[in-house]
Amino acid sequence: MSDYLIKALAFEGQIRAYAVRATDTVGVAQQKHETWSASSAALGRTMVASLLLGATVKGEDKLTVKVQGNGPGGAIVVDSDGSGNVKGYIQNPKVSLPLNNKGKIDVRGAVGTEGILSVTKDLGLKEPFTGQVPLVSGELGEDFAYYMANSEQVPSAVGLSVLVDTDETIKASGGFMIQVMPGATDETLAEVEKRIATIPLVSKLMDKGETPEQILERLLGAENIKILDKMPVQFKCDCSKEKFASAIITLGVKEIDSMIKEDHGAEAVCHFCGNKYLYTEKELEDLKQEIIKG
Repeated sequence: MSDYLIKALAFEGQIRAYAVRATDTVGVAQQKHETWSASSAALGRTMVASLLLGATVKGEDKLTVKVQGNGPGGAIVVDSDGSGNVKGYIQNPKVSLPLNNKGKIDVRGAVGTEGILSVTKDLGLKEPFTGQVPLVSGELGEDFAYYMANSEQVPSAVGLSVLVDTDETIKASGGFMIQVMPGATDETLAEVEKRIATIPLVSKLMDKGETPEQILERLLGAENIKILDKMPVQFKCDCSKEKFASAIITLGVKEIDSMIKEDHGAEAVCHFCGNKYLYTEKELEDLKQEIIKG
């Protein structure tokens, strides 16, 4: 099964819902960054959340999620868009911790319980919009739900799940976001809350072959759901030698001169995908001349 995300309405528009399978997508990130279990789960959950948030904006619109906690994993940065593309990295990829008291990967231990979750949306306007909230859990699902309620004023339930195999590869990954629309009845909310409280881990369900559609059926009842859209999701990095060249130009003539004289060239490495771009002395000299000519 390939990775994809579905958007749906339920209970005649009282609930908006999203569910995503992201096993291969998170798997690519794990391979590129060679993450260990706790880092894989923390980065994977953030990527799943970013895909779910990305589904709420238009195709060309972009958002950047930053989780800056006080745990050993360090900062997590993930970019996504409204077309199902996502890329991300964690500052310290080599974090593996003992299982928590529930026998699960200790994401809270990797992320930390103090810090900031911020979401910056570039919606093609003059200025991007940034909302931020303090971390309330470190497990990330609760943190993103807190962000949705406080920064976007949309009461939401967010489930994020990553199953890491014994060889550190990603066995399954996925998640859901259930949003309460204005006018939702108490009966509907009680029904949804009851279902959310009893659903098993999404990654375990997906590991057994369940689809995003079946996940939403568990959460909302098949008879209550209307699927609106289905789109593929994937790890995609848009880095290029040209983009890094533009970044080098911003360093200025003095810094580029020092790269030429001291290092006889430069190497740029993409944080998101690990691609390396080499610049010869001649290429750096050309970039320097661009600055001088203005």
